[in-house]
Amino acid sequence: MPVIEQIAQFAPDLTAIRQDFHQHPELGFEEHRTSQRVADLLTSWGVTVERGIGGTGLVGIIEGNRPGRSIGLRADMDALPMDELTNLPYASKNPGVFHGCGHDGHTTMLLGAARYLAGNRDFAGRAVLIFQPAEEGLGGARAMLRDGLFDRFPCDELYGMHNSPYQGHSQLTIRPGKAQAGASFFDITIHGRGSHGAMPQASRDPITIGSGLIKEMQEIVSRNTDPTHPAVVSVTQFHAGSAYNVIPETAVLRGTFRYFHDADGELIENRIRKLCAGFALAHEIDIVADIRNIFDVLSNDPERVDNLIEVAQEIVGDKAQPSAELTMGSEDMADLLRVVPGAFFNLGHGGTVPLHNSGFIFDDTILPVGASLLARLVEVRGAA
Repeated sequence: MPVIEQIAQFAPDLTAIRQDFHQHPELGFEEHRTSQRVADLLTSWGVTVERGIGGTGLVGIIEGNRPGRSIGLRADMDALPMDELTNLPYASKNPGVFHGCGHDGHTTMLLGAARYLAGNRDFAGRAVLIFQPAEEGLGGARAMLRDGLFDRFPCDELYGMHNSPYQGHSQLTIRPGKAQAGASFFDITIHGRGSHGAMPQASRDPITIGSGLIKEMQEIVSRNTDPTHPAVVSVTQFHAGSAYNVIPETAVLRGTFRYFHDADGELIENRIRKLCAGFALAHEIDIVADIRNIFDVLSNDPERVDNLIEVAQEIVGDKAQPSAELTMGSEDMADLLRVVPGAFFNLGHGGTVPLHNSGFIFDDTILPVGASLLARLVEVRGAA
């Protein structure tokens, strides 16, 4: 019986698991209940579990019934700090926390693959199941690497996925080579001098200074980076002031910049720091720039992309294509793929509401498809 038909037999269980995760979302590095639930399920299926890797992360190990290669499969577990507005019967019970990116689905699909693989073990090698915390900009992948993830659990290849409401149901897309942008976040604090709004000459106005700084930052990409290299600088927050007639003491700018060449990331960071230093000197104030690299550029190994497409076409046919576009979005599996060659793909499902939207709804009918893809990768690539 094909893998997908076997997994489809327990699809209702996967739906119940996913909806349970959805009702109890947890933020990055706080996935205590989620991690415990994952560990309990894996243990009940006879999977060896190691917990506390990268904080709340864990790894499950399933040995096949004959020698072979170690194939890593990765899913993220964390939710977003936002309210849910779906009115679903299984909506989030944690105010201000919501699985608006579908990580509950990713975790469940990996659990589905684990249940299938542990139930028959008719494959060569070893499945290394990586349940990662804190993907949403908090560095969960790097935390697991610092805890010796691949030293303790070596992998020959690594695969992961992200759900996508932007493609058709069961449509798998991936891009060989560079696929998703590297990213840094920044916090810029402008320490000016406050005054009455009627006497601006007594101030060092952080609002006007910040406005000028934003304008200059928008010209970094257009006037400093190679125009053939995609990059973007976005100031997404500007916090200042509390009264109509008071020029505030401070202002804070926050945002992100994205790039596909590490040298461009370094250039943008250096330009932001120099602009802050120049504005501080010109206005006789202090400006503090805190810039943090969060995501590496995600690059898919071309050979592993070919392997993935070949396996995926067994499950979804011609819906599996290496046709994904470059995206300025970021994903911290990039850090893992810098250590182990592999591939990260998108899996389409029903729905029209975008990710990171309060009305996002994950399509549970895609769970058996995703679980089958992951399981089949272990069966085929473990024997390669």
